[in-house]
Amino acid sequence: MAQPNVSHSVTIRVELNNTPGSLGRLTTAIGEAGGNILGIDLIDVESDRIVRDITVLAADPDHAQLIRGKAEEVAGVHVRSVLDRTLRLHLGGKIEVRGKSPLKDRDDLSMAYTPGVARVSMEIAERPASVHTYTIKANSVAIVSDGTAVLGLGNIGPYAAIPVMEGKAQLFKEFANIDAFPICLNVSKPEEVIAAVEAIEPVFGGINLEDIAAPACFEIEEALKSKLDIPVFHDDQHGTAVVVLAALRNAAKVVDRKLGDMTVVVAGAGAAGVACAKILANAGVGRILVADRKGIIFSGREDFDGAKLWLAENTNQDRRMGDLGSALVGADVFLGVSGPGIVTANEIATMNTHPIVFALANPTPEVMPEEIQDIAAVIATGRSDFPNQINNVLCFPGIFRGALDARAMAITEGMKLAAADAISSAVSDSELSPNYIIPSVFNKGVAIAVAEAVAREAQHEGIVRHTI
Repeated sequence: MAQPNVSHSVTIRVELNNTPGSLGRLTTAIGEAGGNILGIDLIDVESDRIVRDITVLAADPDHAQLIRGKAEEVAGVHVRSVLDRTLRLHLGGKIEVRGKSPLKDRDDLSMAYTPGVARVSMEIAERPASVHTYTIKANSVAIVSDGTAVLGLGNIGPYAAIPVMEGKAQLFKEFANIDAFPICLNVSKPEEVIAAVEAIEPVFGGINLEDIAAPACFEIEEALKSKLDIPVFHDDQHGTAVVVLAALRNAAKVVDRKLGDMTVVVAGAGAAGVACAKILANAGVGRILVADRKGIIFSGREDFDGAKLWLAENTNQDRRMGDLGSALVGADVFLGVSGPGIVTANEIATMNTHPIVFALANPTPEVMPEEIQDIAAVIATGRSDFPNQINNVLCFPGIFRGALDARAMAITEGMKLAAADAISSAVSDSELSPNYIIPSVFNKGVAIAVAEAVAREAQHEGIVRHTI
């Protein structure tokens, strides 16, 4: 069974006999059932009964029901209800729209809406670039998904994707004060996504593509970048890649190696794997090998097209052949963006001395950290319950904040490299350690630093729009 965690926590409302030992017997039963009690609150007291709320961490929904059953077996206990805390958090959605200026009287209404608003509309009609000054476009991002690759859940559709995109919108607001909105499209073809985003572009200053399956995600992003003059960013690709590069820069310092001398093995040739390989190549990593389900990718292995063609032409210049295990022999870095349990501790042990392991599959990594803690010098995962979490929230709020502030018309490779440098620099040399190579996701200074670096790079590259 997985460890109890807050995402499966429940609040159990119980009635207990008002006698000594009742609460102790209940808490013992919950503990014996594997529940981790987070809190106990007193709700009501009667002469012979006490009502309490017991907040318990469970491992999954079935485990929560098991805990409930064990609680009901305790003499003198009646379970009134069990509330799923995560579902409750999402009741009615997690985001809302609010006005920035109060409407207290007729004057306010006349300026915010008719007749005064007509003046602003005419200003934009006469000077189209002023839409970036006088509307929400200056600070808005569309979070676009078709629901085909949601988290680790797969193709669960656009309706089921909404809670994830709402959460993303919350992160944009919390970390970068950007107004983002979920746009979950009920479509079946890449060209339909492209057409829909083109149609809604007037409102938004940036497009964040999210949870779109490969290879459609590559086609959609490239088409939109060519058609739109606002930043388009597929976070599952480039956000992951930026944070990986930031973490690797600091991990290299820990083991006293240079990126140019390293061999990096990437497991997974999907959206994240391709983007990671590209950014690592641009950052000067010496040698990159990418493995998919068929083994190491090399030029001539098969008739590649699309993103895999780039991998075949730009990685594994020595044309090494074999499976993932053979690729790891002597390598400095393992980067997993694939699936659970695909490598063993014995295979990690064949790597170079003091290897770096980024096992990023969620929720179960390619190899569990405890299996390799005596082998690897630095370990990172995508999970919050282990050190060194590789989390895209370190990247996308700041990148879009910087792009919007600079009025950038695209997000370039140079801007991504600048973002990675800003993230890695957030960990000082005095703080750097094997268990701290990447800043906390709650360090809000990271987004500010990333935004400043990205805006500077956009201005340096001259891809900014001049508005009034």
